[in-house]
Amino acid sequence: MSSPPRAGVRRIGIWQTAFLGDAVLTLPLIQAVKERFPEAELHLFVRAGVEGLFAAQGELASVRPFAKRGAQKGLPAAFRLGRELSGEGFDLWISPHTSLRSALVAGCTGAGMRIGYARPWYNRLAFTHRVDRRFDELHEIERLMQLGLPLGLKTPAPKPRLDLPPEALARAEALFSGLPEGPKLGLHPGSTWPTKCWPDEHFAEVARRALAAGAVVLLFAGPGEQALAGRIAQAAGGGPGRLVSLAGQLDIPALAACLGRLDACLTNDSGPMHLAWVQDTPLVALFGPTVRRLGFFPRGENSRVLETDLDCRPCGLHGHKACPLKHHQCLRGITPDRVWDVLRGMLGM
Repeated sequence: MSSPPRAGVRRIGIWQTAFLGDAVLTLPLIQAVKERFPEAELHLFVRAGVEGLFAAQGELASVRPFAKRGAQKGLPAAFRLGRELSGEGFDLWISPHTSLRSALVAGCTGAGMRIGYARPWYNRLAFTHRVDRRFDELHEIERLMQLGLPLGLKTPAPKPRLDLPPEALARAEALFSGLPEGPKLGLHPGSTWPTKCWPDEHFAEVARRALAAGAVVLLFAGPGEQALAGRIAQAAGGGPGRLVSLAGQLDIPALAACLGRLDACLTNDSGPMHLAWVQDTPLVALFGPTVRRLGFFPRGENSRVLETDLDCRPCGLHGHKACPLKHHQCLRGITPDRVWDVLRGMLGM
């Protein structure tokens, strides 16, 4: 491997078009790369719909959406994008992906230095520098930091910082200023993967206990999850204004801003979990089909991961539409009693 570049890097692209949580976990790498090349422009490419979250991120010159599930789906679109980017003069390109599509984009950019993982085999054709991902040894943030080794970056990773847009912070301020007194508990019961979801009735039971103890409960849910939130709100009950459903009312930056103001948060293993964690919000995360050792868990003393010890876990890197063994005991086995015992301490109750 050649020695790390020290000059001539003026334009950098970081390609991170995976899920919301993956993009958040890339923040330490972004910060370290910017510190290494403070005069360079750093451009972040993300999955379409996520770009607003990073619009105010101080290290970035631009955030660009890639509609991998929409108008830019397929290899021909990836090829066209890569060819378009080749005219922008990227000196350095970094990609943590292992897909053929991402390799095609990287190779077509023509960046003089292109860093990716050593596998799969076709990455040899796309990247000038390749590093071992060490998936079974490292957590995801450290796996991402491996991509900085050809640049002379060293671990440990810097503490991540999320810079939110002013309008998102103002939206959260307006919402919280109208809430009753009491500790604020946030619940986010949804997930892209159905098997990552703790049962509705368990969320409702935790909400009932929090309300009875004097907390204010905020219920968050994204597009398509409004019915889920409605079921939980109806089952939980609560006095006027003490259970507030914000289901379907917030974009991602405003959701992040609200999560950052909570006294405690309860989530599944999901994107909002990462939004709470990165802001040091006291957090209880419920892991079912996934496990901590996969490396995508929330870190730090303010975060707790609750799991059930079963031989069938993990059943995949993400999850499934339905439990392969048809019992879903990985999450059903985490009781409201166990969850409330942890949350109660975070809320000071």
